[in-house]
Amino acid sequence: MGTVHAKSLDPLPMHGRDLSVNPDDLVEAPETEQEAKQEILENKDVVVQHVNIQGLGRTKEDLLGYEISDVFHAKNLIDVMKKSHIARQKLLRLGIFKEVEVLIDTSEGTDALPNGLDVTFEVTEVKRLTGSYNTMVGNNEGSMVLGLKLPNMFGRAEKLTFQFSYGTKETSYGLSFFKPQPGHFERNLTLNMYKVTGQFPWSSLKETDRGMSAELNFPLGWTNHTLKWEGVWRELGCLARSASFAVREESGHSLKSALSHTVSVDSRNSAIFPSRGALLRLNQELAGYTGGDASFLKEDFELQLNRRLFWDSVLSASLWGGMLYPLGGQPSCIADRFYLGGPTSVRGFGMYSIGPQSEGDYLGGEAYWAGGLHLYTPLPFRPGKGGFGDLFRTHFFLNAGNLCNLNYGEGPRAHLQKLAECIRWSYGAGIVLRLGNIARLELNYCVPMGVQSGDRICDGVQFGAGIRFL
Repeated sequence: MGTVHAKSLDPLPMHGRDLSVNPDDLVEAPETEQEAKQEILENKDVVVQHVNIQGLGRTKEDLLGYEISDVFHAKNLIDVMKKSHIARQKLLRLGIFKEVEVLIDTSEGTDALPNGLDVTFEVTEVKRLTGSYNTMVGNNEGSMVLGLKLPNMFGRAEKLTFQFSYGTKETSYGLSFFKPQPGHFERNLTLNMYKVTGQFPWSSLKETDRGMSAELNFPLGWTNHTLKWEGVWRELGCLARSASFAVREESGHSLKSALSHTVSVDSRNSAIFPSRGALLRLNQELAGYTGGDASFLKEDFELQLNRRLFWDSVLSASLWGGMLYPLGGQPSCIADRFYLGGPTSVRGFGMYSIGPQSEGDYLGGEAYWAGGLHLYTPLPFRPGKGGFGDLFRTHFFLNAGNLCNLNYGEGPRAHLQKLAECIRWSYGAGIVLRLGNIARLELNYCVPMGVQSGDRICDGVQFGAGIRFL
């Protein structure tokens, strides 16, 4: 029950002096002269003798050596320009420079070779203390976020961040420390301390979490991995006097200590409007073996396939699923179970209003699956093509899923049979708006089907906002 916040940067344009050949400058030149210039650029061997970095203050030079080392391996001028541009992007990715400019010049000095080049990166470091104010979109909720950041804390791209978030359903503050491995920015360690207070009206529940976590991210081949330990003190209470007895039973304090591992493979060309590629994400969480009174094994997965069709239309298929297995003979906690339904999963149903419930309060389930099939097309008649209109898509969808509790004394066949009973499904059409590369909005007309007793439906127009959609 949380809000995920992510940022994604588009490829950054190159600033500074123009390192490429301007075609306009060659229009009047004779054809032979053009060919001669092209031959010099592509075929003349050059040697990068020196790479200089100007403007460093608190940044350690050994950190930057990893990011610019490929420039020395360039063999011709075109290659020098390409590798310098890639090095510039790597330097900006570190988050410690406000500007990076590149200058390529012939070598000078007593050791200068006739074909020698010097490459200079002129950098401007970010301030020691920066502040930020922005908004954050979670799954059907919004937040105002205030942050203070100490970038490049010890000179090797470390970052200390304090963040306060006030939202429609959640208020939080936390302190985090980020440390990348020099030369391998994708390998990094993050330490967190936080307090989160959330309201979950579909369950008449409020929850306050106070905890800490350590997270290690690293690539391995074509996969990305995350190893995490989390220790959290949870306080559950009733959101309203009308809360059911089942929710009141869950109220109180608990301590959760859990180890988790996530592996993902993502070949999509976009996280929000992918037109090709696939995503596979597997997550395992084991609680109780490192302390605490919550004890369970939790497995869940996400699969998405995308294929481009005719007329810029895209067919997308998604499948989610998960299972929670309580350990030590203890029942599962309402805060650890899965929830299903709403504009970000099985559309046409109320937010998290599918599955077990008591007196109108939804209690979640220990097993679930959900599938979606979408046909995305450009807007009719393509208004704003090449500009604002490309932020929109129309889509036709078919969703289905089920959430329930299982009797683990029975076999897998009985489990599959129970998950195949009472399937909720819906279909409809709507308009989708992309918000940058991190979130999207949907306005859909939904027709819910397979409705069971106790389900809350949204027959007709439904609005959704979030970063993860079925």
